[in-house]
Amino acid sequence: MVKYLYSECDYRFITDPDMSLLHVDSVRKQIGGRQILNDVFLSCRQGEIVGLLGRNGSGKSTLLKIIFGSLSADHKYVTIDGQVKRSLADTRTLIRYLPQDSFLPGHIRIKTIISCFCNQVHAAVIRDHELIRPFLAKKANQLSGGEKRILEILLMIYSDARYLLLDEPFNGIAPLHIELIKGLIRKHGQHKGFIITDHDYSNVLDISETIILIQDGNTRKINDLQELIDYGYLPEKSTSWSLQFFSER
Repeated sequence: MVKYLYSECDYRFITDPDMSLLHVDSVRKQIGGRQILNDVFLSCRQGEIVGLLGRNGSGKSTLLKIIFGSLSADHKYVTIDGQVKRSLADTRTLIRYLPQDSFLPGHIRIKTIISCFCNQVHAAVIRDHELIRPFLAKKANQLSGGEKRILEILLMIYSDARYLLLDEPFNGIAPLHIELIKGLIRKHGQHKGFIITDHDYSNVLDISETIILIQDGNTRKINDLQELIDYGYLPEKSTSWSLQFFSER
């Protein structure tokens, strides 16, 4: 079977019949009379990490919620492997969404939460993780914001979903632990599809293979550092890691 993937101005052929593709097209959303998203296009294949950049209020979280199905759109076209996904019920087993705010039930112990969210094998892996073992007997409302975030990311990564939408995953996490989480995302990004947005764009650039910028309600595929500068997302004086990211791709 041959699949077609549209990328802004060109078509390319994908001949791998086992490759799964999340395709998002013609997404429009207006809030309070303001056009937040305007015919947005985005795609992510299994085995790809997509970084979603944009200034505060540009519509990043709105887009992720629409893809997941928890927020309605004025218009959207979302498919996985060519099958249209119209609602949360259609995507629940295929896509998981990490919101900015914690979703953990505060009154339940961590070891119970893990068992409820994951299958038996993956639950055992999370319970044995060095960052989780110290507070297995605690309740979620006894954890710090960073500890909750680490657990939530692990629950996403070890879920059965093919695609993970991570909204501000590194918020509140210590730098050392961020590096551990990035390593896990890279590892699982070999067989899952990730769409990640975070206010600390250096972490997004560090782990992403594809960079998409939301600006003025539209998505733009970014190919080099100068484009981010021209669009006003990065300052003229850019850091060395930014230059390294684009020079390696």
